[in-house]
Amino acid sequence: MAVGCTPSAVSLQIKQLEQFFGQPLFDRSTRSVRPTPFALEIAGAATDFIDKVESLRSRPSMTVEGLFRLGVITSMQSDVLPAALRTLRTRHPLLSVRIPPLNDSDELLAELRAGRIDAALLVRPDNGGSTRMVWREVYRQPYVMLAPAAAKSSDPRVLLRTYGWIAYDMSLAGGRTAARQVRSLEPSIQSTMELRSVDAIVSMVSEGMGVTVLPLPRRPMLQAYELKEIGLGRTTPFRRISLVWRRADDDNRKVAAVADAFNSHQSPQR
Repeated sequence: MAVGCTPSAVSLQIKQLEQFFGQPLFDRSTRSVRPTPFALEIAGAATDFIDKVESLRSRPSMTVEGLFRLGVITSMQSDVLPAALRTLRTRHPLLSVRIPPLNDSDELLAELRAGRIDAALLVRPDNGGSTRMVWREVYRQPYVMLAPAAAKSSDPRVLLRTYGWIAYDMSLAGGRTAARQVRSLEPSIQSTMELRSVDAIVSMVSEGMGVTVLPLPRRPMLQAYELKEIGLGRTTPFRRISLVWRRADDDNRKVAAVADAFNSHQSPQR
């Protein structure tokens, strides 16, 4: 192997080593210079040392770091996500999380299958979802009816007839579940408007423009508006907010770190 040293430099280094060890490293008694048994012993020890150093250098880092692409449905971006990210940053400051501009569960699952994101926080399908994915339930979010604070009745049917229905976007799985619940109360009702933003819907209801059925918003949002909250009884539907990732990534440390952060916030304050 070329080491970039002149013959005289090599000779000097060998001489210095022989002085250090106090004995010759090469047998020069014949025309063919040969290493002494002691020199071979030193070479073996040096090889062992180099191998150990190399194994330490190539050992995978236990630090959770790098980029993590996390898809999150819109309603969770201001709900459980901030607290989980705060925990994740405290535990793993070298891990950078990127949230792509996607907000629909079906969209996020397609991106996850394609490998363009590493995990997603979304609504688990009613059929349980693909077995090629790992599903970790974060919490169950019940549906609720919201009405203007001035509403005198607490009967969901009366409220729908009196105020009209502001629908949660029915292109979303959560919106379709909400619509089924509304039509189980008033089969022929039509929405007066349909919105995707939960914040916008809550604001409209607080202005007396209708009532709505949607997944229970976070408590700080409800407290910011004047609203009346009406339960839907024993048959109240709920949606399962789950963190999902590819089964092939089940032993990935970054996935485990993100899952543990969300696991710390399974019961958000409501």
